[in-house]
Order: sequence, then structure tokens, then C-alpha cells
Amino acid sequence: MGRIRILPDQVANKIAAGEVVERPASVVKELLENSLDAGATEVRVEVESGGRRLIRIGDDGCGMLRDDALLAFERHATSKLRDVKDLLSISTLGFRGEALPSIASVSRLLLETRSAEETTGARIEIAGGKMLRCEEAALGRGTIITVRDLFYNVPARKKFLRTEPTELAHIASLVTHYSLAHPAKTFRLATGATELLGVTPVATLEERVYQVFGSRALDDLVEIGEREKELLLPAPSVPPSQAIAEYRAEPEEPPSRTFRLTGFFSRPQVQKGNRNSIFIFVNGRLIRDRLLLHALSSAYHNLMPASAYPFALLFLECAPEEVDVNVHPSKTEVRFRHGSFVHDFVRDTIRERLIESRPAPTFSVGQVSDVPVPQPAAALPYSEFTQMIENQPPAESLVAPAPQALEAPQRPEPPLPEFHLRPAPSPATRLDFSAPPLEVAPGPPPSGKLSRNLDAHGEFPPEAVPPPEMSLSVLSDLRPLGQIHDSFIIAAGRDGLWIIDQHVAHERILFEQVMKQRAAGRVEMQRLLMPMIVQLTPEQQIDYARIADELHASGFETEPFGNRTLAVKAAPAAVSGPDLEKILFEILEIAETELRNASLDDVRRSICASIACRAAIKINARLDGAKMEWLLRALAATDCPMSCPHGRPIALHYSTREILKAFHRI
Repeated sequence: MGRIRILPDQVANKIAAGEVVERPASVVKELLENSLDAGATEVRVEVESGGRRLIRIGDDGCGMLRDDALLAFERHATSKLRDVKDLLSISTLGFRGEALPSIASVSRLLLETRSAEETTGARIEIAGGKMLRCEEAALGRGTIITVRDLFYNVPARKKFLRTEPTELAHIASLVTHYSLAHPAKTFRLATGATELLGVTPVATLEERVYQVFGSRALDDLVEIGEREKELLLPAPSVPPSQAIAEYRAEPEEPPSRTFRLTGFFSRPQVQKGNRNSIFIFVNGRLIRDRLLLHALSSAYHNLMPASAYPFALLFLECAPEEVDVNVHPSKTEVRFRHGSFVHDFVRDTIRERLIESRPAPTFSVGQVSDVPVPQPAAALPYSEFTQMIENQPPAESLVAPAPQALEAPQRPEPPLPEFHLRPAPSPATRLDFSAPPLEVAPGPPPSGKLSRNLDAHGEFPPEAVPPPEMSLSVLSDLRPLGQIHDSFIIAAGRDGLWIIDQHVAHERILFEQVMKQRAAGRVEMQRLLMPMIVQLTPEQQIDYARIADELHASGFETEPFGNRTLAVKAAPAAVSGPDLEKILFEILEIAETELRNASLDDVRRSICASIACRAAIKINARLDGAKMEWLLRALAATDCPMSCPHGRPIALHYSTREILKAFHRI
């Protein structure tokens, strides 16, 4: 007797369920996508015990005929494919025909559905892959699927489920972000008597973001708008005889495909500790694609620390022929036909919007809290500001005093109490996905203004409060007032107060200057009187061999000098002698594994960032008024005045409205 045999359908369905149904959220995803494919305008999701005990999804879609409802539980039964050619242009969220039989094989499932073509519906009950009953029922149009006791017959799989709050959080995140992808539809998510999400149809994505996350989160996001780019496809090869005929005819335009990108992404100061706040949709499908994740991180290069991640809600639309969604059992990964084009399109679009908007970090008294924020500063150079301030005596004055015309004798005053300036917690607001959603009511959003009883001081006139400045384009109009501990510039603007870190501001200025000089091939160099000899480790010697050309193009003239020894004959003009050896080791130790895997463009930026950091104005350096004004004007002329090349914010804004609120004037 042979050893190879065909598995029973029940076993095959359980194997498929192991690939498709990973957790309760996987069931919600498959059924939710089926509801959207059915043209539903309202989707209702109910769960109990994190989805273990009950998952019920109802919609008002097209429903199914009785015969189709029975056939839907057969393996690979689908209404969305006809032949193999349809796999090349899939425009629906579901297409495999494995979801329903896989879910039914590991749960107790009840299907209630009615099509508009029939007067009565069908009720089908299945437990563990076996049909228990099928009967007619008086139902409304649409489909309701109830899944009970998930993995009741596969206890080994049930043991791997997380706690109920964790599983519920996965379901809430999934439903929330599908609601963001379809703002014209109604989504409701409830667990027991608690409604976690309830959003009604809106006209724009911005309104849906406001519904789900609220106005504060919306203030920290930058809208992409609608950006498009065409991909010119190569002309298909034709036989010589046909080519002659086409040559005689009128020439035709080459075929093209249009890619469209919309959505929101956070400002650089909103920094997350992981990628859980990045949501990418391709043709309405929620995916986790390495190519697009790398494009997003490349857009924030030199604007955010490498250990931090942004919040992003991106929607990429393209022709179905340009993306293959049949590469993963749960349809969470895709493969693009022109991957490099898509990568560059997403990266350049987000980078351009960041440069155009120049979003300004803001802070207020209410934002300074004990909420834990990622601290990537340990990996950045010149992060020892706190220690330097604490080790020095207190400054005579926080702000440099203006010159006095007359000096009158004054009585001695008692000494002021000493204090130490410590960096405040990061002002970046963390987006909380677990917060109860907000539902937009008709009319404008509430102003949030508190009613106050007027006292003898009166109320600040509303017309005197300028609109908030959310862009760093106003830097050129700032008026410097002085310095805090000779390290931070205090400046007044049209709307409130600004605090600028002089070191990272000058670092951004020098970084862009070095990058432009490097691109033009005119880097200023200085020749050393005596070559500097540098000893390298074996790993550093390998890294040096790879980036030797980049070092030379950036202003370093080096050559091997014996075994694991390097002779430096010239260096960039902005680098001082004591910092030269530090910069070289800093470049070689950016992260040895990172250097080997990074692109040459990333290496080039890292080299320029190291040069700019060492050559920039240091902290604890006194600046006169002219230097502060020059620094602000030069910073305003840069492309990215939001962050230094290592990701630290450059300027913080304290608006007039926040000042008035702090003093209870409005």
C-alpha cells in the first residue's frame, strides 16, 4: 500500500485555518472584508471575551442566494474569480474562497443571509466543519455571521491566544483602521454593552480622522493631499513585419500607469517606539509591506532618530495589474511589479510634504506630563547638556540683559535661590488608539473655550489673538531676545514665544550646506600640516574600504598607511583639528552592521551629519544679537528647519493662545 494519500476535507480545512485564522482579529478581518466586497454601507461588529466566545458581524450588503450560501462553505468557492487571468488584476479584498470553510472548521458558525432577489433568506449552522441545519428564515437584506467558541475543537491553538484585552485591542485596531479606509461607510464595534467605535459617513478623510482620534491628534498630523505620478511602461515587443506597419502609421503614446497617494503622517516630533502606529492601505487593503515601510522611514531620514517611528496613515491606489496580493495566505503582504518606482514615489512625496509644511513643534503647560516617551537621545552625539548645566554654577541671568544707558547705584539684594535647568519631557503628543472614539455631530467642532467670570482685569480681546503658527516658515520674522544658559535662544514672533536650540539649529544649517557642496563637487578642504595617523580595527578597515570614495567626496583625503593604519592628509574646512579623529571614528562606528546594510545615500548623509555636528556652535556658548539674528535667518532658509540631522527638534513654539490660557486670560 502506498504512503501518499489525499487528506479529508475536514483536515485540509483545519490546515488552511492554521494559515488564515491566527487569532480572533483574523476572523474579523476576513468577514469584514467580505462585507465590504458585498457593497455594505453599514458594518456592525460585536465581540465577547476578546472574540473567543462570540464574534458577530452584520452588514447591509447584497447578501447571498440560498444555493450560493451552501456553496460558500466549500473549499476555494468564490464569486470573485473566473479564470487564472483574474489573478493578475484582483480588485476585491477577498478572493481565495478559504475564509468561510476555514473559520467554520474551528468554530460554531451561524450564517444568516438574504439577497434582494429572494423574499426569504437562509439560515445555515455549522460546527467544526459539519453542517447541522439549513433552513429558510425571514431576514432583512444583507448578511449576519455569528462565530462562537473559536478554536473549541483545536485546544492547542486556543492556548496560544493572548489575554482578552490584548485580543480585543487587535480587533479594535483592525476595525478602526478599516473605518479610516472607508469614510463613506458606517462602522460600529461593541463588546458587551460598551460601544468602542461608532462612526457615521463623512465626506473627507480628515473628518474621519477627527471622528476616530479627535482634534488634538489631528493637529499633530500633516495631510498629504492627493499626489499622483505616472509610470511610463516600456513598449511591448512586436514582430518585424508588424513593426514596419506601425512605423508607417502615426506614432502612439507609450502606455502609462498612474499611482495615487493620500493620507496623513505625523510631524517629526511625534515619535513612537515601534511600527504599530503605521497603517498602510493598498487599493483599500490593509497590509504590512517592507518596501513601503522602508520608504516611509527613508522619508524621515535625518529628521527623526533611527530608533523612533512616526504615525502614518497612507493610502496607495494603483492599477490592480501593478500589485500582486496573492503572495500571503492572510493577504497581509503584497508584491509590486515596479517596486523601486513605488518606493521612490512614496518616499519623495512624504519628504516633499514635510519640507513644504515645515511643521513646528508646540508645547504647553498641559502637555508636560509623566507619559513615557521614547528616549533615543542616548544614541545621539552631544546629548550631555543636562550634565554640563548641573556641573556649572547658575547663570547670573536667564536672559541676556539689554545694555543700560545709565547705571544708578543700587542696594544689595538677597541672593536668588539656585536652580538647575533640566530638559523638559518631550512635547510630542502620543496618539492613543485605545481611547474611546469621538463621533462628529452636525455643525462645527466645539471651540473648547471655558466660560469664566470676568474680574476687574477684564478679558483679553479675541481679535488680538493671532491664529496659531503651525509652520516654521515664520523663523525669518522672529526677534531674538536673549539666551538661556548660553544654549537656547529665546525669540518673539507674531504668535507667541519661540525657543531655539542653537547647536542643532547651526547643525541643520551646516548639514544642508555640506550636502549641497558635496552634490556640486565643491567641498571646501584644508590640508593638514602633518598627516594624522589613525589606527583601525579589522571591522573598521572593511568599512573604510567601502566608504573611501564617499569620504574623499566629502572632503577627507585619506590613504592606507600600513596594516590597519590610515593616514589623513586633508579634511573639510569646517572641521577643527581636535575633532578630526573623533569624526572619522564616528563615521566608521555609525553602526558597523548598519553601514554594511545601508545604501550609499544613507552613508553619505551620515558622513555629512557627523561633519555638521562637530563643526556647529556648541552649547554653553554666548552669542551676541547679530549672531542670533543670523542664525535664525539662515535656519529659515534651510529646507528642513524642523529637526537636526540626528532627529532632535530645533525649535519649540509657545503660542499666544497657550500663554493667555496659562494666565487665565481666555
